[in-house]
Amino acid sequence: MLSNLVITYQPVSKVICIDGTYKGGVLMVNQLKDTKPVRAGEELNIPVLEQFLREHIEGLPSEKLMVEQFGAGHSNLTYCLKIGDWEAVLRRPPLGPVAPKAHDMEREFGILSQINPVFPIAPKPYLFSDDLTLVGSPFFVMERKKGVVLDTSFPASLQPSAELGKTLSEKMVDQLVNLHNIDYTQTRLIEVSRPEGFLERQVHGWTSRYERAKTDDINGIEDLKQWLIKRMPHSLEPTIIHYDYKLNNAMFSQDLSEMIGLFDWEMSTVGDPLTDVAAAMSYWVQPDDSDELKTAFGAPPVTVLEGFYTRDEFIESYAKKSGRDVSTINYYLTFAYFKLAVIGQQIYYRYKKGQTDDPRFARLSVTVNSMIQQAISLSN
Repeated sequence: MLSNLVITYQPVSKVICIDGTYKGGVLMVNQLKDTKPVRAGEELNIPVLEQFLREHIEGLPSEKLMVEQFGAGHSNLTYCLKIGDWEAVLRRPPLGPVAPKAHDMEREFGILSQINPVFPIAPKPYLFSDDLTLVGSPFFVMERKKGVVLDTSFPASLQPSAELGKTLSEKMVDQLVNLHNIDYTQTRLIEVSRPEGFLERQVHGWTSRYERAKTDDINGIEDLKQWLIKRMPHSLEPTIIHYDYKLNNAMFSQDLSEMIGLFDWEMSTVGDPLTDVAAAMSYWVQPDDSDELKTAFGAPPVTVLEGFYTRDEFIESYAKKSGRDVSTINYYLTFAYFKLAVIGQQIYYRYKKGQTDDPRFARLSVTVNSMIQQAISLSN
């Protein structure tokens, strides 16, 4: 699709492999257990999947396949695969109907195949398959990284401090700058991206997605949509963007000194880098935010703790390190909160229509309203 792939076509399915041979080796001991038993209704057919893995990845250990699930995230389903001392991660779309063009596993696999060689904190992809008889949907298998993912608290073995908060904030800025500095023309990402007119397509596209997933009337939404269309700034030179860059998509070394992983590349593309900065800031909660904003997705993230950058400090640091003009960032922040609201609305739509019964989604309508009101406040 996007690189020099070894592609094998089977009678009813496609399998794409990238250097999937298992060479063995020692895995770093993980101090934190980040997986749990698979949720009821989201199980995989383990014998069928194991046979598939053995057919396409050479040298796997003789032990039986064990499967657990990563509990975080409201979108794609992500599983930990373990055979002896070999581990990998399987990603597949959520159960039930999904929005058009969303959860494109082959696209994400192809993006990772291009990103990983030039940005190795992105997981290395191993193989993709669209054979629906295996797990019920297209899926891909990728590298399993081990380290610390921070969300709403620090692990017991690590004590938060102002110095640590500043260091983590700086690492987040640094890696975003590094990503945006990659010369995308030296990759084949241009084949799945259209940088020209990116921002305009984004605004109109996400507005349409909201209309398709609308369930409730929200005060101010019509004026906000018009503001986004009429106030659109000129875009910066395009770069590779992650477009879901947030703390709990990043993985750090055990001592938190380095970022060693960055996950969830589903929305990555080539586009305006300020959309990426603003999307990151829509997740970046700070101490003086309203309670509604702090708890929009549950307990407040650790960015509310002492030492972590405020959104303004993050943006200022990004501007200094990247050399990019951020004078129009307020527009991008407004759009980012609207976009985040639409993502929540799409998930809530599936819940309200009975397409999923995951109890985590029951209060997403409150979150959607909070994000819309935050966007409106920035547009005033």
